Amino acid sequence: MPDPSPYRLVRAPAGPVVAPALDDSQQRVVDHPGGPLLVLAGPGTGKTTTVVEAVVDRVERRGLQPDEVLVLTFSRKAAADLRQRISARLGRITRGPAAWTFHSYCFALVRRYDDGFAQAPRLLSGAEQFARVRELLAGDAESRPTRWPADLRPILRTRGFAEELRDLLLRAQEHGITPAALQRLGVDRGRPEWQSAAGFYQDYLDVLSFEQTLDYAGLVQRAGDLLSERSIRDAESGLYHAVFVDEYQDTDPAQERLLQLLAGGGRDLTVVGDPDQAIYGFRGADVA
Repeated sequence: MPDPSPYRLVRAPAGPVVAPALDDSQQRVVDHPGGPLLVLAGPGTGKTTTVVEAVVDRVERRGLQPDEVLVLTFSRKAAADLRQRISARLGRITRGPAAWTFHSYCFALVRRYDDGFAQAPRLLSGAEQFARVRELLAGDAESRPTRWPADLRPILRTRGFAEELRDLLLRAQEHGITPAALQRLGVDRGRPEWQSAAGFYQDYLDVLSFEQTLDYAGLVQRAGDLLSERSIRDAESGLYHAVFVDEYQDTDPAQERLLQLLAGGGRDLTVVGDPDQAIYGFRGADVA
């Protein structure tokens, strides 16, 4: 039997990329001379298009190199779309990513500056993090149940309690609350379960440190801690002369702290979002 005819996939040549027509409000964002700028825009108003054109303006009209502009967003899909659109408009491939998710940027920052890891840290998936919490709770139930108030001891092994405790740990990290601070809050508010959770929180962080791992909330917190060191902050800020954030309404306090350290103090920071589209309040995002 003769071989079937071979097939070859050929990418269709890309057509010329035409600059979009911007309305007056979008053009004002693109022409912004620098410094902090908050852009509020509803759905379908061309927020991402405006970010792309503002980046192109920084490169083509103001003389920045593409890798001197940092663009941050939240999902990998959104970052890939931004990268593709920026590269197409510039008509060239950039040396570094033209857009990052917050977590990919934080991971690169930790790899570049954090000497507390023998090698690049491993990121825990949500399922792995939940498994760690359940393992530690099982250990508490077995060997030291008295850490917890009497009314909580019967549920230490349950899935529901593990989920509640994991969410508490995530919110604490997103708000920069340390185990010691959570302990003080428990004492001040008369919440013995918070005091118990503070000890568990420290054990959880110790386990991650021993395993050379980070969870996603801890990754952003770690990146912010690195930027709080003057030498690292100066080095990293020197890499970027303009910073853009898409979907800004979804930032949490740890991400806001990161932005303040990286691009605060009147630097060229443009954030674009719509408070009515905030959907991540359940994980600590705060439109305020």
